[in-house]
Amino acid sequence: MDHIIAKHKAKKQKRQYFTKDTENAIVKYNNSTCEKERSDLYQTYIHWPYYKLTENIIHTFKFYNTDVEDLEDLQHEIITFLLSKIHLFDPSKGAKAYSYFGTIVKRYLIVYNEKNYKKLIKNSSIEKTQDNSSDADNSNNPVLNHRNMVYEEEYEWGDLTFEGLSEKDRLSLFIDYFVTYCSKRLDTLFIKPEDKKVADCILELFRKRDKIDVFNKKALYIYIREMIDVKTPNITKNAKVLYSIFQEKYLYFLDTGEFPQ
Repeated sequence: MDHIIAKHKAKKQKRQYFTKDTENAIVKYNNSTCEKERSDLYQTYIHWPYYKLTENIIHTFKFYNTDVEDLEDLQHEIITFLLSKIHLFDPSKGAKAYSYFGTIVKRYLIVYNEKNYKKLIKNSSIEKTQDNSSDADNSNNPVLNHRNMVYEEEYEWGDLTFEGLSEKDRLSLFIDYFVTYCSKRLDTLFIKPEDKKVADCILELFRKRDKIDVFNKKALYIYIREMIDVKTPNITKNAKVLYSIFQEKYLYFLDTGEFPQ
């Protein structure tokens, strides 16, 4: 299929690459029993839109944790997966082909990206252990020490000191404080059950922030929609509530150097 890609790249590309014609071709492809017709439909109308769809999603959401040297290899891997799912597309259910296959690509890349990120962290940990076995435990990590003392209820947030901590470590601890503060007050901050679920999902992503490599707004919306079935406006509404709390508490933290009580 490389000649198809090369042919399209040589042309001046239209902004719209996944059109109604693409969707119609997919429907015809699924309804056809003729191998030649299916092959012609795929090569003429489907392969290039699949290629551009995977390319755009990879770069838009920065899914760069890969174990391939060339991102095109990853694209071809995803396109193969899309082709294995093409027969499941049913326009009578109300979905548009662009949204339907775009969702499949995003879900594929979330799983793929997380798997490779964990592999990267694991390999990094092994190398670090080999370089210096004395660093195998986290006893010298001030952020983890502070965090664990609070989670194990040995200290309150207000009892912690920041002597010797960098600005980055101080911010990390503040985020831990913010997550703990909001988690304990979900029932009072959010009245509707759905709003509580959305807020808890947002807080959960902050709890797991060290394990999430892609941490931009668009990617977070995808992660949340993967966790619960919720519309984007509801995510935005509840994120704004949490952000207003974060802003208020963080300004106090910057002014005083202490966690708000």
